[in-house]
Amino acid sequence: MCATRCSGSLAVRYGTMRDNVINLQAVLPDGDVVKTGSRARKSAAGYDLTRLIIGSEGTLGVITEVTLRLQKLPSHSVVAMCNFQTVKDAADVAIATMHSGIQVSRVELLDEVQIRAINMANGKSLPEVPTLMFEFIGTEAYALEQTLLVQKIAAEHHGSDFVFVEEPNAKEELWKIRKEALWAGFAMKPDHEAMITDVCVPLSRLAECISVSKQLLDASPLTWYIFSLTQYLGFSHFVICCS
Repeated sequence: MCATRCSGSLAVRYGTMRDNVINLQAVLPDGDVVKTGSRARKSAAGYDLTRLIIGSEGTLGVITEVTLRLQKLPSHSVVAMCNFQTVKDAADVAIATMHSGIQVSRVELLDEVQIRAINMANGKSLPEVPTLMFEFIGTEAYALEQTLLVQKIAAEHHGSDFVFVEEPNAKEELWKIRKEALWAGFAMKPDHEAMITDVCVPLSRLAECISVSKQLLDASPLTWYIFSLTQYLGFSHFVICCS
């Protein structure tokens, strides 16, 4: 994860691997072992080797040890889900949410093809339309306040069936929809293998990029679907799975 500078759905709140590694140890191509960083919270002494090696994909050395930044577990969280008529509407809500300054911790996009796969694989009867999933964290009052603000934004972009849950088992059940997305996709083409690719664009171009990608893929012989959306520091990336 460090070598590829991975980011997950929580990057919108906590950042990518680059932001959460304090220092690391790596073995260089000549066999030398280097330890980056220091115990000081701030250092201006030379190159920032930690961030240089993270994301280098093994070209600078093999990472053998990392020191990670810990985050406090939130006291409360709310998970919400909303349906949309088009993927563009869903993407517009994600953009509007980020621009509003709302402290969302996760935003996930599932298009209509992915929802169909989930229904096939898990025997569910979810509406087969583009769907956004959110998570809000903080105090109980704060998380609920942010949820209701996003509900209002979604309504302004043709969102429907906005639901949110706070009970632990109910939250886990909702997130299972996203966590099982890739495996559900195999239900559509069980004899195929998946090819996953990420697309990263400025936040302002997200809706346009998703719409154009859908048009190009619809014209191809591939079976494909979108099952992830991560926003971080003004940029977004979404994941396309093809088979």
